[in-house]
Amino acid sequence: MKYISLCLAVIFLFGCSFLVGKIHGLLRRCYQCRSRGELGSCKDPFNFNATDVDHESGLSAVPCASGWCGKVIEGGGTYAIDDYDLAIQRMCVQRGPDDNMDRCADTIYNYKKVYMCFCQGDLCNKGHSWTQPTGRLVPLLPLLSVLLPSVCRLI
Repeated sequence: MKYISLCLAVIFLFGCSFLVGKIHGLLRRCYQCRSRGELGSCKDPFNFNATDVDHESGLSAVPCASGWCGKVIEGGGTYAIDDYDLAIQRMCVQRGPDDNMDRCADTIYNYKKVYMCFCQGDLCNKGHSWTQPTGRLVPLLPLLSVLLPSVCRLI
């Protein structure tokens, strides 16, 4: 009886992890805001989270059908004395890079040379970490591959 309970618990955890991953994949939002110089709350460092969106003017979390968020930094070139002309914008982009990889690079956006970052995930355009979050299922795979066959064999 104890082994059956353990086996069912492992299967339940596996199922919950799978569901959380699916639900997490459906909830894709991006921060949307714009700052120029010291004006606005969109500038770096960006110290807001999902709960701050309702309380900060000029900041919102918008649903993003593509799942790709972006951050654009324009102005503030190497010869800039201050950050007055530096503008930072965070938004949902219609589509990400062709190879589906998160990245940052110099590019042309709205006929201007800018530094643009793409990331895929819920509210991922908040900071400097542009790596995809690890799946919720991956940490459980070694545990499942070891425990499940041995436990179920005892039943």
